[in-house]
Amino acid sequence: MPLPSTPKKVAVIGAGAAGLVAARELKKEGHNVEVFERNTRLGGCWVYSPEVESDPLGLDPTRKIVESSLYASLRTNLPREVMGFRDFPFIPTGKVNRDSRRFPVHQEVLRYLEDFAFQFGLNELIRYQTEVRHVGLETDGKWMVKYRRVGGDEGSDVAKTYDAVVVCNGHYTEPRVADNIPGIDLWPGRQIHSHNYRTPEPYQDQVVVLIGLSASAIDICRDIAVSAKEVHVASRSEAAGILQKLGKHPVYDNLWFHPMIEKAHEDGRVSFQDGSVVLADVILHCTGYKQHFPFLHTNGSVNVDDNRVEPLYKHVFPPALAPGISFIGLPLLVLPFFLFELQSKWVAGVLSGRISLPSKEKMMEDVEALYSELEAKGVPKRHTHRIHDAKRLFGPFEYEDWLAAECGCPPAEEWRKGMFYGTFVRLIKQTETYRDEWDDEDLVLQAYEDFMQYLSAEGRAAIAAAL
Repeated sequence: MPLPSTPKKVAVIGAGAAGLVAARELKKEGHNVEVFERNTRLGGCWVYSPEVESDPLGLDPTRKIVESSLYASLRTNLPREVMGFRDFPFIPTGKVNRDSRRFPVHQEVLRYLEDFAFQFGLNELIRYQTEVRHVGLETDGKWMVKYRRVGGDEGSDVAKTYDAVVVCNGHYTEPRVADNIPGIDLWPGRQIHSHNYRTPEPYQDQVVVLIGLSASAIDICRDIAVSAKEVHVASRSEAAGILQKLGKHPVYDNLWFHPMIEKAHEDGRVSFQDGSVVLADVILHCTGYKQHFPFLHTNGSVNVDDNRVEPLYKHVFPPALAPGISFIGLPLLVLPFFLFELQSKWVAGVLSGRISLPSKEKMMEDVEALYSELEAKGVPKRHTHRIHDAKRLFGPFEYEDWLAAECGCPPAEEWRKGMFYGTFVRLIKQTETYRDEWDDEDLVLQAYEDFMQYLSAEGRAAIAAAL
């Protein structure tokens, strides 16, 4: 590809999967790249730490922040074939001590990212143990980035200017909790957010109420059931109705599903909307995370409102500031690495002038049209970045294919689409075994056939519930 006539000096915030592929694409376009990473190593949310925060709910702003949200037993909930970057497939390496399974453990994903960084010479671009403290637009159109060594003294900030900033800091470190439960402030038991869950042993013989039904919640409730006396899962999601018909879990005899909590009582009881009551020791919030950019100063050009980062053209560029600042990795319910790669190609091409953006006015019109459509469909603001949710499931991969077309890349492969949705069909049908019952011969065809069978309204609801 032709290099830009004047390479841009670009700061990338974060060296997780999004930051790494952004750095790679910017480098390929000829830009000068510097990556800032708080941790001592690359990998972002795929770096496991047994350490947990002093505030188990993660609400104390003065707490020492632990970047990791991984639990020790985590395996991917997507097949490795669909997780990898296009030109660096996530395939078994055959090396000793590597996990070759289709749904590998989290350590294998981190090693894949380390291999990716080594392959494309990204390590030398990264400033480790460096915290970005301030990002703001200067009067000359440059971007000021102030940073310091993690743990450094106040006043030790270093300031540098850049032509552009790409924000890739992830969204798995600032917990959201269910704070609208009547009586929760006076409930005497222990509360924790899944951000600080690591292993089941601390819950030995305890009664645990888990709030939420995300992929992590489904994993954690089964993980804890091995040690806990009882586990009660409460959720208001669409999937809750399906699971509540089961009542007790078909495999674990100490795991139950309920509708949402109605009230938490001062004597330790927790009552649910179906009338059932338990005396609980722990409430575990598997309730997601907040979009959080404490370093960003844009004089109101970019805001976070109920977890919607706004206004953003195609979830990436704020119209008033484009292309000087962009966001990689905000969309949820996607193939993350694949989407990060497409967004990064787009941003790198725009910065080099190879790809053109619409006018600021046209971008703003597009943003407002999207927000109006979501409001009309009853999609809450906090779900704006959920690309493939219940209200917008079809047609599949429209957003990714739009990005690919802008970049001059092929659209998402049919097998990739099929495996993505087929995985969630299998999760519904065989929750306990879906990770380990994929045969090579049905890797693509059967997954895609399962997906096509679920194009009915009932099937869409089931897939959406699993997502």
